[in-house]
Amino acid sequence: MIKVIISGCSGKMGHVVAQEIAQREQMQAVAGIDLRPCACDFPVFSSPTEVNVKADVMIDFSNPSALFSLLALAKREKLPVILCTTGYDEKQVAALKEASREIPVFYSRNMSLGINLMIELCKKASQVLGSAFDVEVIEQHHNQKIDAPSGTALMIANAISQTRSGTTQYVYDRHSQRRKREPSEIGIHSIRGGTIVGEHEVLFAGHHETIRIAHTAQSKEVFAVGAVNAAAYLVGKPVGLYDMSDLLK
Repeated sequence: MIKVIISGCSGKMGHVVAQEIAQREQMQAVAGIDLRPCACDFPVFSSPTEVNVKADVMIDFSNPSALFSLLALAKREKLPVILCTTGYDEKQVAALKEASREIPVFYSRNMSLGINLMIELCKKASQVLGSAFDVEVIEQHHNQKIDAPSGTALMIANAISQTRSGTTQYVYDRHSQRRKREPSEIGIHSIRGGTIVGEHEVLFAGHHETIRIAHTAQSKEVFAVGAVNAAAYLVGKPVGLYDMSDLLK
């Protein structure tokens, strides 16, 4: 039985993760971490420092501000951790990479299998099309999402950038610019509205033709399933930094 701690258990994603774990015979949620109260079937602690329950792995869908205390808990207990929260800054990313020298860390800005397949398709398209095609990334999310652009949009842009020669610059806002588009640019656009779970589209625009690669998430369940699959995968793995590409191999 794999015992799981859910960080952010009172949030929307935390509830979906708990439901997904409950459906698996070989998994059990044994504790949660959240400042808000939660009607859960397991004890909920308001801080990682208060956790006194033994577990095999931790899944985090909380807030970037919780990262350092979560890593401290994971390192103290030698606990593999799945980091699904978006919006980390450079220092936080550096901290989780440093932690991966002591514990197994699984970090992905999007836990959807479909999104990660989309990224691989975009990399292939970029390699084939080259600099003759301009690239624009468009992402859409619900009106409660705080960070923009989404972590997934940046994942996509970074993956495409790795396939291009020379430097790539990200352009987030064109209305204030009075100049032609540079070939080295990748445009990134954010839309917020309604209850959109998550939509990502990459437009490759060439001479007299365009190619679109898109993914639509219709439920938060796809992210929960990915996170729980990652948790099952990470248990027993050696120290190191893992992502969805490792899970898909």
